[in-house]
Amino acid sequence: MKLTHLNEKNNPKMVDVGEKEITKRIAIASGEIHMKKETKKAILEEKTKKGAVLQTAIIAAIMGSKKTSELIPMCHNILIDGVDIDIEEIENGFKIIATAKTTSKTGIEMEALTAVSVGLLTIYDMAKAIDREMVLTDIKLEYKSGGKSGEFKRK
Repeated sequence: MKLTHLNEKNNPKMVDVGEKEITKRIAIASGEIHMKKETKKAILEEKTKKGAVLQTAIIAAIMGSKKTSELIPMCHNILIDGVDIDIEEIENGFKIIATAKTTSKTGIEMEALTAVSVGLLTIYDMAKAIDREMVLTDIKLEYKSGGKSGEFKRK
């Protein structure tokens, strides 16, 4: 198996996508943050010192998706057609789901994964004063479509 991010001298390189076909690409990623019941309640009731945690996490997630190529060394800077962030309550915290779309020569999975990660980190940051035991977990790609590798759907 040839690694695509290494050149013939085994040095890092950015993959050349110049010859790839432009296609509509969609990626959905998710992740969870687990916390104490009191922390979740404070977030839902907007009684943390830092304000509206979930709304801020949504904005942060969108911003994070837009900064992906600045954070991940070999990631291409792509035009993002849209990003939608959903936050669901789970038993002991919250789940963030990010859907990212592009019409490009390369995928948008990293942008969706980065959105989830930044959103979860924002929740942690805004609630850490009341709960330093929060845990970020299960950050994963749920679905992707478009491009040469086609569709992926987590089982």
